[in-house]
Amino acid sequence: MCIVKNIAFLTSGGIAPCLSSCIVRLMFQYKKKFDNVNFVGYLNGYKGLLTNNKIFLKLPDKNKSDGIYEFGGSLIGNSRVKLTNINDCIDKGYIKKNEIPLKIAAEQLKKDKIDILHTIGGDDTNTTACDLSNFLKKNHYKLIVIGLPKTIDNDVIPINQTLGAITAAEQTAFFFENIVNENTTSSRHLIIHEVMGRNCGWLTAKSAHIYKKRLKNKKFFESVNLRKEAWDIHSVLIPEVEFNIEKESLRLKKIMDEFGCVNIFLSEGAGTNIIINEKLKNNIEIKKDAFGHYRLDELNPGKWFAKYFKSKLLADKVLVQKSGYFARSSSPNKEDLNLIFKLCDFAVESAILEKNGVIGEDIENENKLTCIDFNRIQGDRPFETSSKWFKEMSQDFES
Repeated sequence: MCIVKNIAFLTSGGIAPCLSSCIVRLMFQYKKKFDNVNFVGYLNGYKGLLTNNKIFLKLPDKNKSDGIYEFGGSLIGNSRVKLTNINDCIDKGYIKKNEIPLKIAAEQLKKDKIDILHTIGGDDTNTTACDLSNFLKKNHYKLIVIGLPKTIDNDVIPINQTLGAITAAEQTAFFFENIVNENTTSSRHLIIHEVMGRNCGWLTAKSAHIYKKRLKNKKFFESVNLRKEAWDIHSVLIPEVEFNIEKESLRLKKIMDEFGCVNIFLSEGAGTNIIINEKLKNNIEIKKDAFGHYRLDELNPGKWFAKYFKSKLLADKVLVQKSGYFARSSSPNKEDLNLIFKLCDFAVESAILEKNGVIGEDIENENKLTCIDFNRIQGDRPFETSSKWFKEMSQDFES
């Protein structure tokens, strides 16, 4: 068992409904183990570590902490930084020319006398933590690095369920419960609900499933033209399921003709190859982020599909709505909080045992909760379309 004096946290990537709650839970658990422990928060993720921008965190008294888990976002801020992308770090002004980000980060941790570093983020955050951990070992600096898997995409290999994902799915469904009423503002109305998820359709599929499940409990009144069909989802498009866009257009055209509206759940990663190839063919430059991903705001899949389907469905009006920021900004729901507590408590135990890795339920080990080696962490885990609930839901879109 190690002696712990200084514990640091950083959150990175996009926000999710778990970040602030994770930090608070970790702090409470460490306080149970150690009397005199200091908590450091590096502001805006790896950016704060590189620029020595940090704050010291102090827990409120237990009897004054009601509601502390009811906050979304990150109490120490986020950013997207890859420590091995030297040029990007220089361009953003985080380091000087000829400096090495990993070295700067390691020296700052050493200077701050950090014993344990908790990184909370998705695959990019934790693969960056892996780079940092390997660099520290190579340079003989003893530091425990424990990651927690955060992403609303739920696409981290080999982790069964990432923190924040189920809340985001629920909130995405809630978002559409309001937006769907917009189809009453026009004849032949098309709504495209664009959902976050670069290469994984889990969030789109799960939120659609939650929405349709809630829709079953809603009472409709056909005698006054309040028909369930107008509020239902008519298509779910995700990267993992290939679709013939012409055939889908014909199917949706029949729905438009009969009910006067079409509602589509579109994963932002669905059909992006079509858009990328079209732009490259026309010599249109597509910018990439620090991790080499095409920027989805440059591709704008919702806009592309809106233009395509408007023509094919003879829509009078088209509305594209993105729920991503709404969903990811939520505070965690009860199911997520239970998972947060479970993983954070195990993270503390693992850190005390001087383990390094990412905490999660390991798919490749019968979903056993374990400290997973950083080198096994990867992104872009595809959604399992063989899931019973998804197969049952998909039957609604086959007619």
